[in-house]
Amino acid sequence: MKSINPIVLILIFFISCSEPEKPEYILNEEDMVNVLIDIHIAEGISSSLPVSFDSSGVMYSLLEKDVFTKHEITDSVFTQSMLYYLQYPESMDDIYARVVDSLSMKQALYKSQKENQ
Repeated sequence: MKSINPIVLILIFFISCSEPEKPEYILNEEDMVNVLIDIHIAEGISSSLPVSFDSSGVMYSLLEKDVFTKHEITDSVFTQSMLYYLQYPESMDDIYARVVDSLSMKQALYKSQKENQ
C-alpha cells in the first residue's frame, strides 16, 4: 500500500481552507454599511410612531422599500448579502461596528443641533 505524499496533503488542506470568492451580486462592505444605517433609521422611525404594532409594521415595510430604492438594490440582494456576511463573523462585526459608529455620530449631531435651537 502506498502512503500519501505529505505535499499533496498540505495542498489539499490549503485549497479546502481558502475562502470562496464573493459573488458579484453581494454588496460590498461600504454599501452594506450604508444600507444597514438607513435600515436601522427606518426601524427607529417606525417603532417610535404612536401607532399600533400592525401599523408600525406596515410603515416599516414602506420605509424599507424606500431604503432599497435609494440604494438601487432589491430586497433579495440585501437578504443574500446579509446571509453572505453572516457566514464571516469578523466581517459582520466590522460592518456593524461602522454602523453603530455612524448612528452614534448622527445621534450626537442631532442632539447638538437640537440644543443650539
